[in-house]
Amino acid sequence: MRFLRHRIHVIGFSLLACFLFSVETFAQNAPGDLETVLGEQILAPSAALLQMKSFILSRVPPPPVATSAAQWTEESQRLRRHLLQDVVFHGWPPEWVTSSPKFEDVGTIETHEGYRLRKLRYEVVPGFQSVAILYEPEKLEGKVPAILNVNGHVGPMGKAVEYKQKRCINFAKHGILALNLEWFAFGELRVEGNQHWYGAHLDLVGANALGIFMLEMRRGLDYLSDHPSVDRNRIGVTGLSGGGWQTIFLSALDERVKVAVPVAGYSSATTKVEARQYGDLGDLEQNGTDFLANVDYTHLTAMMAPRPTLLIHNAEDDCCFRAPLVKPLIYDGIRPFFRLYGKEDVFQWHENRDPGTHNYQLDNREHAYRFFSQQFGMPTVEKEIPAGQEIKAYEELVVGLPKDNLTILDLARKIASAARRSPIPSGSTARSAWANSERQKLNSVVRCKPVRLARIWTLANTKNKGLETLSYLFEMDNGLAASGVWVKGIDAPRDAPVTLVLDDQGRKAAAADVSARVNRDEQVLALDLTFFGDTWKDLEPFSYVQILDGEGERAVGIQAAQLIEIAEWLRKRTGAQKVRLESRGIRTEAIALVVAALQPDVFSDVVVHEGMASLDYALQVPVTFQNAPELFCLDLYKEFDMDRLAAMAAPAKVGFDNMLKTPQH
Repeated sequence: MRFLRHRIHVIGFSLLACFLFSVETFAQNAPGDLETVLGEQILAPSAALLQMKSFILSRVPPPPVATSAAQWTEESQRLRRHLLQDVVFHGWPPEWVTSSPKFEDVGTIETHEGYRLRKLRYEVVPGFQSVAILYEPEKLEGKVPAILNVNGHVGPMGKAVEYKQKRCINFAKHGILALNLEWFAFGELRVEGNQHWYGAHLDLVGANALGIFMLEMRRGLDYLSDHPSVDRNRIGVTGLSGGGWQTIFLSALDERVKVAVPVAGYSSATTKVEARQYGDLGDLEQNGTDFLANVDYTHLTAMMAPRPTLLIHNAEDDCCFRAPLVKPLIYDGIRPFFRLYGKEDVFQWHENRDPGTHNYQLDNREHAYRFFSQQFGMPTVEKEIPAGQEIKAYEELVVGLPKDNLTILDLARKIASAARRSPIPSGSTARSAWANSERQKLNSVVRCKPVRLARIWTLANTKNKGLETLSYLFEMDNGLAASGVWVKGIDAPRDAPVTLVLDDQGRKAAAADVSARVNRDEQVLALDLTFFGDTWKDLEPFSYVQILDGEGERAVGIQAAQLIEIAEWLRKRTGAQKVRLESRGIRTEAIALVVAALQPDVFSDVVVHEGMASLDYALQVPVTFQNAPELFCLDLYKEFDMDRLAAMAAPAKVGFDNMLKTPQH
């Protein structure tokens, strides 16, 4: 018996050793083993894209309607007030918005060709200056027309680009003052911090990015309107591409513009989303936050009525806004508005076929000359005066900016540094009341709208190497979906603790975190919310986030609502009282902390790996909108920061591990 007990003891010890060895081996190999199942496709990219397009298109407002000229005039005024006060200048100091134009004449170039060039430098906001060139007829008699020439995304040449110089020269030779503006990120404003996507950083700190773009171009209109030689009843605006967007945007919102010729610069949001294969979804300013909420570019076009407007688009545009695709909504559908005023003849359309690509070349310019001259009551200009020999080199048109001139990013940092938030109360009772109040504010910022699981698709399973898995597609009742893989050790208890894992790089990249929890006898759900994981890696999520922001949605709010609903499903499915959450990376950190702050009863613990201690990190690195689009939620950093969200999450415990360091500038 002693021998038998000894043998049993030895065998038992050997089995225990073997078991421990196998667990250790599994722990080392599990991440690699898990990567395969975690990385298997659950939601096809094409399906996710269709869902997102449908979600966006369902939020595009229908084209405007009008019953009379008087009714539409009143509605146009209401829309202007709303868009300027509530959207464009949201968060901007009133004194910046209403300040008088500050232009400095820094030199003149005499051409002896019937016109001269004046170099101008002007203030956009305090500390931030831009430049312009005024093409001025040599003989100014009485009041003359003026045209603001805005820039598109023309590369390093900026205001010196050839076709723009030719246009301004021709205007001046026909007795029209032509003001040629520079544009952020091009020409003399060509510095990294002026890339248009840094407008998202202004949103983050509480100043709608549309404000800086509006101010930069509106200053030019201020200059022309105040010019002693300008007839205020004959002021026009024109530009290509981004300049076409500026033209309709500025002209619709400022009635000082009497004639507008936008060239290949915009379309209805419907056309843009449906026909994306013919161009991108636009730049951040074209889909400005909240701008597309109940308003579309069809409305902006209708707001031009009865002011003369010529829409020029290119038949086979190799950039965007192809003529046959955009015409039905922004021209055909808007003609009735001009008809209400008896002005249908001043609303015109031109489809360019030579060269038919993205351009403001000769054919388009001559149509613009003809239209402006007719609407200004001048002799009709049919042909362009050859001006190739008068084109100036870039260096000749340099005006010069201060070395310490702010950029869009600098301005965001400056606004952030001035932000002041109330302190977090120290007492538990006071903190609880404070947190409840802050939750209402947070929800208004992130716009988290509850969603429900419409259907849970169980698509696959595995049972091997001591693990069992189930792959889920979580279909929400708003038409969007998330996907996840549930993992548990086969021998783990049925009531094993539950951890939900998020990773900025997607659930496949979370294999090590999943393995670590499974090896603690936990069950884990590795989750990809909308815009995460391999499903979205080639779909440019940021392009769709900007449109969602424009429509009044917030990506972080959409993701937070998904996370809340799935966590509740997971809790019920497993019988757990609460779910533990782990996130890795700054994107999922923000979502996790927003959810914990909004609904502190969802998670028992939140552990953040490789996150940021403050949203200031996004400003200082800087993090780009393309790499973390949901972070740049309007007003988020103005009102909240990570410590504030963590404090609001109580009684949930929030921990931080291996945090990223914020660089100092």
